[in-house]
Amino acid sequence: MPALPPTRRAAAGAVVWLWPGRALYAGPSLRLGPHSGAVACLAVGVDAPFTIHPTSGGELRARTALLAPRVRHQLTASGDRMVFLYLDPGSADDRACRTGFATSREKILVEHRHEDDLLAQAAEWSSHTPIPQITAWITKATGHAKTSYADPRITVATRRLISAGHPLPAALLAAELGLSESRFLRLFRDGTGTSYRRFRLWAQMHRAARALAEGHNLTRASADGYFASPSHLSTAFHAMFGLTPSALLSQDLTIRCLDPSPAAVT
Repeated sequence: MPALPPTRRAAAGAVVWLWPGRALYAGPSLRLGPHSGAVACLAVGVDAPFTIHPTSGGELRARTALLAPRVRHQLTASGDRMVFLYLDPGSADDRACRTGFATSREKILVEHRHEDDLLAQAAEWSSHTPIPQITAWITKATGHAKTSYADPRITVATRRLISAGHPLPAALLAAELGLSESRFLRLFRDGTGTSYRRFRLWAQMHRAARALAEGHNLTRASADGYFASPSHLSTAFHAMFGLTPSALLSQDLTIRCLDPSPAAVT
């Protein structure tokens, strides 16, 4: 199991697990207004159904739903706890997850084929749940698991992006690995299922979240994530997930940052 940094303890039981390439939230409904994000979102009503109101009109009531990126909507929870799994669009996780749903309407899929199992397992979670149980749930939810990269240089590249003390342009990392930039970018997309630019943004979010998990403020988190300012971090976070970091942190959140692994990002 990857080493975990110190965490922010959550009195209300809200937890975020973050990998480069995916994020998982479990806790009270975030009670957001109409919004959309740049990533796919699997929503799970742990103890009751929820209602999705697309801004295009109508509504959908469900216990599990997958919302495509850029689908503007408002979600109203009936119960106390929700789970949101955020996936990089076009990744193997995202593509496989879409095959697990029975009904589709306007880029919103509902009724996951493993819905009962997903609900039962998520109901038992806490900030102390072992990471293998969390990743096993994600594998069931997405229908996808991968244990190794085809090219070990991609493993090196993903870990360098997380651990480097400064931003890493693709050309610099390609040179370190003895590759041309164009060859490196092709290998990176083939290996991770996403572009270098997209993965680098996830890595920046991961670094910022790690700083928050260690008890630092948004100013330090933005610097650690190579964002120009806290407002730059907030804007990028909102564009990606559809909410601001301050809205999430207002819940006394527990943050668990996981090191990159092939199963987490492909």
